[in-house]
Parts: sequence; structure tokens; C-alpha cells
Amino acid sequence: MNTPTGFPSTGRLFARGFTRRCPRCGSGHLFHHYFTMVPDCPRCALHFEREPGYWTGALAINIGVIFAIFAVAFVVILAFTVPDVPVGPTLAILVPVMVLGPILVYPFSKTLWMAVDYGLIHRLDR
Repeated sequence: MNTPTGFPSTGRLFARGFTRRCPRCGSGHLFHHYFTMVPDCPRCALHFEREPGYWTGALAINIGVIFAIFAVAFVVILAFTVPDVPVGPTLAILVPVMVLGPILVYPFSKTLWMAVDYGLIHRLDR
């Protein structure tokens, strides 16, 4: 739901970020390919990369999400296998998480970062 000023609510901003949509208008089609993002929103013309280093926040989100998945998987494996932890199967699970996880999360981390950034900038401008 939009707030009375027309600005999307925090929940809506996060929903747009998780679904790879523009934080301002909710439009999709922000990626030419899986790794190639359009420079501006096709509907509202919001420019995405405002300055060099802008995507550092998306990188932090990506690292945080993958670390959380890794940590949960590691703790669950340990909880069910201690004291005889099977190293081979554990690595067979955790290595693909660390290798493929960042690739799978990549576009979502970018749009989620845009939603966080757009929400913070708009709220600070009030």
C-alpha cells in the first residue's frame, strides 16, 4: 500500500526488491539478461547507478544472505551429525552453496539494494 504522499510503504519497497522490480513504480523488466541490468527504469526513468561504487550495498546484501544460508546449513548439519561429522557430504552441500549461491542471489541483491537506497533517500529528504 502507498502512503498518503504516494510513496510506497516499507513492505512494498522490500516486496519490489525481492521480486526484481523498480522501487519507485514497481515495473519489471529491469534486466536485459541475468547479469545485465538496464541503466534506467523503462517506466519511470529512475536512474539506478547514481555514482561509482553504488553497487557496494548490493554486494554487502549478497554476502550477508549467502553467509546466513551457509551458517544455518552448517549448524543444522552439525546438530544432526555431531560427534561424527561426515566431512565429505558436508563439503558436498556447503561448497555449492558458497559457489552457486552468490550467482543465484545476484539480481535480487541489486534490486533489494535499490529498494533500501530509494527508501532511505526518500525518507531523509522529508
